[in-house]
Amino acid sequence: MTRPFHLSDYNKKVLDHYENPRNVGRVADADAEAMAGNPDGDRMRLTLRIRQGVIEAAKFQTFGCVAAIASSSMVTELLRGRTLDDALRLTNRDVVEALGGLPDVKLECSVIAEKAIRAALADYRKR
Repeated sequence: MTRPFHLSDYNKKVLDHYENPRNVGRVADADAEAMAGNPDGDRMRLTLRIRQGVIEAAKFQTFGCVAAIASSSMVTELLRGRTLDDALRLTNRDVVEALGGLPDVKLECSVIAEKAIRAALADYRKR
């Protein structure tokens, strides 16, 4: 049986994005929106404003653990200013690296961010 996670299990950067998440909410004039989740029940909504093929704004709403919230916050920071092709190349590993690491059993939480990017960009293409 594994023990529950505590805040002390996370590095300072992860805790900063958890305690002071960036870009929380919804982009009012969103060009793309998507939901993503994992089997543990973590859920993320990602909204994007895209102008001339570049992500101008990214916001999130996440119900989940420390790692899910920190990953969501970080991915919005990583997305701003990227072209759509560059955004599609972002992976959960990029998010984890930008956060300075996550415990192995919490890597699935970063996958939510990658899934949300792909789903939001698919939504954009449909519009």
